[in-house]
Amino acid sequence: MITSISEFVDELKEAFVPAVARAEDEGAEEAEEKPAEEEEGEGDEEEKAKGDDEDGENEEKEDEDDEDEDEDDEDEEDEEAQVDQMDALREECKAREDSKPLVHHYMECVERVQKAQEDPGYADSEHKEDCVEEFFHLQHHLDSCVAPRLFDRLK
Repeated sequence: MITSISEFVDELKEAFVPAVARAEDEGAEEAEEKPAEEEEGEGDEEEKAKGDDEDGENEEKEDEDDEDEDEDDEDEEDEEAQVDQMDALREECKAREDSKPLVHHYMECVERVQKAQEDPGYADSEHKEDCVEEFFHLQHHLDSCVAPRLFDRLK
């Protein structure tokens, strides 16, 4: 029974804990790097000659990368210029007559909470009011107002 529980716990652990790859010994890495460095020393003259030719190619690649970055910046500017339709609809719904009592009730609650937080004994008080209930009532009303209009605009 105990072994089955420990096996179960081990399976749960394997399922939730990410697998971690272990690094190789540093000594092995250093041994692998030394022959590579020695080989590089022999071909330095050839690489220098090739490097002169490649410099021109690298500069062209860098120019292309700069152009790609410019295009990305333009895309971001276009996205910023677009206004979220849902936010605009929420503001319209807040301004409607049937939403005003809920908005007013929520704002009164926020004022009460801010005033209570300014009192010196607020940290020690047992009951600390929050406006979660009022907030959710308002959001529910706004969502029910926004949803049909938003889907009409998106069609």
